[in-house]
Amino acid sequence: MADDSGLERTEPASPQRLEKAREEGDVPRSRELSTCTVLLAAGGGLYFYGETLFHNLSKNFARGLSFERSAAFDANFLTMQLLDSVIDVMLAFLPIAGLLLLAALGSPLLIGGWLFSFKSLEPKFSRMNPITGMGNMVSSRSAIELVKAILKTILVGVIAWLVVAQQKDAIFGLIYEPLDKASAHMGHMLGVCFLAIVGGLVLIALIDAPYQMWSYAEKLKMTHQEVIQESKEANGNPQIKAKIRQQQREMARRRMMSEVPTADVVVTNPTHFSVALKYADGSNGAPRVIAKGADAVAAKIRELAKENNVPILEAPPLARALYKHTELGDEIPESLYAAVAEILAYVFQLRTYRKSGGIAPIEPKNIQVPTGLDPLSNEVGAPV
Repeated sequence: MADDSGLERTEPASPQRLEKAREEGDVPRSRELSTCTVLLAAGGGLYFYGETLFHNLSKNFARGLSFERSAAFDANFLTMQLLDSVIDVMLAFLPIAGLLLLAALGSPLLIGGWLFSFKSLEPKFSRMNPITGMGNMVSSRSAIELVKAILKTILVGVIAWLVVAQQKDAIFGLIYEPLDKASAHMGHMLGVCFLAIVGGLVLIALIDAPYQMWSYAEKLKMTHQEVIQESKEANGNPQIKAKIRQQQREMARRRMMSEVPTADVVVTNPTHFSVALKYADGSNGAPRVIAKGADAVAAKIRELAKENNVPILEAPPLARALYKHTELGDEIPESLYAAVAEILAYVFQLRTYRKSGGIAPIEPKNIQVPTGLDPLSNEVGAPV
């Protein structure tokens, strides 16, 4: 049974694998479909153009044999007569030749599409290996191709016999018709017979084309390990990328922590959240968030604030609102100006008291924020 061990090819081919196969000239192809398309084009050309073709050929044949006795001894005349006959024959077959060219160029578009690859022309010595060649001769693919060839021969033979048997009287009747009429009639009959015979190949083509697409998909299937390896090559190793992201987060956290000593105040939850604010004197902007964190990071911010004598103020609704609605480096939202201004006023008074003495400022309590900014304000049973 197939599992994740990667021993069996159970995964469909990835876009990268399909593109690589296409670059190497490996695309699904159905020779039966291409052959059927070209033959149908030839049969259609004979059906619609057969009478005109045979009429033109008979006229050309008659004209080539009609010349004066004296011209038979003129080498130049015979050369020109032969050249004109060849040109007339080529012009007579030109419409059918053009139709066959279009069919040959258009048939690859039905399956696989056009492909120009020089890699498929590169010499490969593995193709000259007799053991590999013998293996291909007795492979399941060769057996399928043999069965197809036998069925195709039988089908075409039966259809040809039925069509010729049906047209037997008309064929024998050609000897009683004038040359022009007989040649035109013969061209029409050939077109009908050809279309009938080729029509039998449509059945084989309709079976072969889906089979070739299925076989191509099966051939390019990948193991589970190949899918993982390709993903690593295309997108990078997930473990390495996770390690890089972790290091980036650590570096960002260290930069953030280095800003805490410069903060004006740290607003806390008091245990779950901590947000450090800084206001530049003389600035026209609002205070900015220079550090924030939850749980262990919040505890580290409080520890650094204590070590550097940064005021720590407990204001749970404000701490939660700042943590929820701001990012590092952002100015505080306008709706929180009043609450933050109350805290900064206390901080600046405390700073003056520490320098000059006097009456100690009263720490603000129960600082409120507008409804909807506190993440816990709309939760049932949330602590006040």
